[in-house]
Amino acid sequence: MNVVILIAVYIIIMNLSGFFLMGMDKYKAKKHAFRIPEATLFTVAIIGGSLGCIAGMYFFRHKTRHWYFVYGMPVILLLQIAILFFIYNAPFEIAFL
Repeated sequence: MNVVILIAVYIIIMNLSGFFLMGMDKYKAKKHAFRIPEATLFTVAIIGGSLGCIAGMYFFRHKTRHWYFVYGMPVILLLQIAILFFIYNAPFEIAFL
């Protein structure tokens, strides 16, 4: 299997996880149940699920009053896009791509 396909599958899984976790945390907040830690939500975003977390924030209307989510998640996404752009346009050959 091609490495690019593996990376794409990983990114899709992480974004679906981020979206799902935002929805699950919103559900738990309504039920006054044990919540998903904010550190977990940010960790999922940092390891590739930032777009899914952002989509989940606005779809479920969850964590949109916390400035560190409103500004932090897009900053993480922009950093990930910048890193991918740099890797794709690197002036040197990257062995695994």
